[in-house]
Amino acid sequence: MRLVTLLLFSATLVGAQSTDPLKLEKEIELPDVQGRIDHMSMDVKGQRLFVSALGNNTLEVIDLKAGKRTNTISGLGEPQGALYVASNDRLYIASSKDGTVKIFEGTSLKLLKTVDYGDDADNLRYDAARQRVYVGYGSGGLGELDIEGKKIGEIKLDSHPESFQLEKNSPRIYVNLPKSRKIAVLNRETGTVLTTWGTGMSLNNYAMALDEANHRLFVVTRLPARLLAIDTGSGKIVQTLSAVGDCDDVFYDQSRKRIYASGGEGAISVFEQQDADHYKEITRLATVKGARTNFFSAELGRLYLAVRQQGSTPAMIQVFEVGQ
Repeated sequence: MRLVTLLLFSATLVGAQSTDPLKLEKEIELPDVQGRIDHMSMDVKGQRLFVSALGNNTLEVIDLKAGKRTNTISGLGEPQGALYVASNDRLYIASSKDGTVKIFEGTSLKLLKTVDYGDDADNLRYDAARQRVYVGYGSGGLGELDIEGKKIGEIKLDSHPESFQLEKNSPRIYVNLPKSRKIAVLNRETGTVLTTWGTGMSLNNYAMALDEANHRLFVVTRLPARLLAIDTGSGKIVQTLSAVGDCDDVFYDQSRKRIYASGGEGAISVFEQQDADHYKEITRLATVKGARTNFFSAELGRLYLAVRQQGSTPAMIQVFEVGQ
């Protein structure tokens, strides 16, 4: 009887572990990388992670199969955004200090072109259908490039854009404008601002993710730390939930109906989508203070958290397996 009880207890533990939304798999150290780490991108086929080491003025390239850094692009001016485009094997890096988007050949990492935006080039997004790259920059602009780096146009905004998301089935772009305390809705075909939505009493809206199928936009604010679920048809906030503090990245996991928000407070908030109007935080996983950027790969079923150097402990990427 005792053996049966132990076996049942063991089975219960295994079942509980398999359903953990995030489980730390390994840590990939980045020796000599100092300061703040910003946004990331991925070459899924090649299993390479590109890490914007803003405080180090470098872009770090990690071989995920080998579990180690293989290359460093140095001499950058506070890189904030990274974007890898597989169709043309190009890596785009946006830098704050010099306001440039630099385009590199994705395999050799040879610099091909530098596009100047003057100031504070930040987040990057790719429109695969139209083969366009978008960059937020300066005191209020969203720039549009073709994949070779030719400037196509720009949309003027009234303050610096932070995270933004593109719909695949419509020309809409949703843009966080924290200094203006709102979200701008753009039409990328006409280059116009369609409307703006306020965020109520929730301010500092930096991170954003999109569930296009259910017409829901997820915005995480810092003051106070909240997750806002917004109806993209009306701009109405359908639910507000407490979230991790100092959030800088949030991703929507469509297959598992989850939202992952990482914050410099030192945690990852994991939310479960019960339906389009109802969400709940299912766990708040303790991480490391200051680790506020992450990258989620649906293809690999992994979440990558950037951890800056802490005293004698080197900077690293923590790799989390995403449970079912």
